[in-house]
Amino acid sequence: MIHWVVAPVILPALVAPFIVLAARYHIGIQRVLSLSGIAALVLVSIALALQASDGTITLYQMSDWAAPFGIVLVADRLSTMMVLLTSVLALFVLLYAMGSGWDNRGRHFHALFQFQVMGIMGAFLTGDLFNLFVFFEVLLIASYGLMIHAGGNARLRAGVQYVLFNLIGSTLFLFALGSIYAETGTLNMADLANRVTLISPDETVGIRVAAVLLLLVFAIKAAVVPLHFWLPSSYAEAPAPVAALFAIMTKVGAYAIIRVYTMVFPPNLDVTSGLHDVWLLPAALVSLAIGMIGVLAAKKLDRLVAFSVIGSMGMVIVSIALFTPAGIAAALYYIVHSTLAAAALFLIADLVRSGRADLNLTPQPVIVGNSLTAALFFVGAIAMAGLPPLSGFLGKLLILDASYDSNLMAWIWAIVLGSSLISIVGFARAGSILFWKAHSVERSDDAQAPQGEASLQRPATLSYVAVGGLISLLAAHTVFAGQVHSYTTTMAAQLFAPQPYISTVVDTPGKLSKPKGDY
Repeated sequence: MIHWVVAPVILPALVAPFIVLAARYHIGIQRVLSLSGIAALVLVSIALALQASDGTITLYQMSDWAAPFGIVLVADRLSTMMVLLTSVLALFVLLYAMGSGWDNRGRHFHALFQFQVMGIMGAFLTGDLFNLFVFFEVLLIASYGLMIHAGGNARLRAGVQYVLFNLIGSTLFLFALGSIYAETGTLNMADLANRVTLISPDETVGIRVAAVLLLLVFAIKAAVVPLHFWLPSSYAEAPAPVAALFAIMTKVGAYAIIRVYTMVFPPNLDVTSGLHDVWLLPAALVSLAIGMIGVLAAKKLDRLVAFSVIGSMGMVIVSIALFTPAGIAAALYYIVHSTLAAAALFLIADLVRSGRADLNLTPQPVIVGNSLTAALFFVGAIAMAGLPPLSGFLGKLLILDASYDSNLMAWIWAIVLGSSLISIVGFARAGSILFWKAHSVERSDDAQAPQGEASLQRPATLSYVAVGGLISLLAAHTVFAGQVHSYTTTMAAQLFAPQPYISTVVDTPGKLSKPKGDY
């Protein structure tokens, strides 16, 4: 199974150019190739997750070069869980794009979609900080193309804003990598974990700067306040399937924080003491509050969902910033929940859009398919707001339980519970306007859709199947909460005991290994 580790990166990287070269003008062939590639990716992801479930850490050395000289991919419990989550999400999002016709409203949707998946998979599997930067750039390029898919001035403006903020993050990332390499001579994360501990207390300025810069970069990706300004417009203006896929992209930032700051800069390291509890935790609490206040204040449904993503990421980062096994385990459980819930809500917003002139939260004629869409919105809303019995409620309980030993426990409980109440009011307000206060009048035949959008029509059955699949996964995440949390607990234990990971990466020889010694 060693060679299968590279498959989640190679498979979409091969499918994308083949779609461009061989099926550029044949949407039917594009759909078959893209869907087949994602389905194969799901099977590979399941196999990798099963292999890692017993604690096995699988290393893949590119060109058989050993670390730290060669590029390595590493599959452990955390990376394989994120890979599986991404592939399953991509499958349902792709089904929705095909059913709704979004993939046929512009050119190269499927090729860009595959490149986007490739970048996400690479970010989760790479064992090297520089290649994490490379995969971040793949994400940026592909996501910009997807954002402006189907055109429109609003999407173009949001896309430019999105690119500018992420270019700032990329610049900071390069500065951080330069500082780390200057101080340690390596960018392999396992090798860094060994070398950072050898830096003398009098020579830690450079590595401290690098640690702070890295945290800023990952905070931008995770949309943590005050680095969140790019997200509401970007996600709200993006095509619905693209915004749904973007639900996993903020989790790339959360994943990077977990990976780097449990292995390279762990909480007990003097070099980065105070970085987690003094800076990251308060920022996460503010993110949670602002996100849910945005839900209450939003005037459009798509922006409401975008602000709920900020709030859910605040919840995730609060749990991560505790940097305890219980906190990380709770965060990982909530990551799965918030990804599925956010993606479902973006798609449900598009179902609403298909029957309305716009997504303004104002009373309008009854939308096509009102009853089923309303039921799906109700389930998605209570999931995101954290009401029982769905997994959002259980995830928040786990996070609150993990915060007992924190010095900011009172603040965490107050903000989590208060923001939950605010989000309930915000979603209830939106639902009542959309579905209860709708005018019982027929839409005129000459009603026009917004510029660049498809005409108003009944959503396709496949669209409802895709949204129903995500809702079903949320239900399964609730029913099997005990088993999932038990698995995330073992995952957190593996993260806080990184020596097997480090040994696997650093001590595994390659056929083209260079001799040990000074380098």
